[in-house]
Amino acid sequence: MSFEAYLGFTEGTATIHLAGELGESSTPVFRSLVDQAGTRPLERLVLQMSALRSISSAGVRALVWAHQMMGPRVEIILVGARAEVRETIRLAGFDHSITIATAGSSA
Repeated sequence: MSFEAYLGFTEGTATIHLAGELGESSTPVFRSLVDQAGTRPLERLVLQMSALRSISSAGVRALVWAHQMMGPRVEIILVGARAEVRETIRLAGFDHSITIATAGSSA
């Protein structure tokens, strides 16, 4: 399954758009974008997930790593995640560490 991701900035927010499957082979790309985002002072890291079809345990570990990398002052917001992706994140217990928003929210 393919994976695409790109990074954009607006004021104190970095947004990473994710599409396809976030799994073992795609986590290096995701981690590289998080590293790039971390070079700027941020208040929020928004992960736009409306085009993300699935996430594996390796993908969840990459989200946990991003949370640790950003530190406690950067809020991580997941936007538009499919029910299956939200459930995987919930089962991992990571849903308490981030904000999960719907695609139509202003996050």
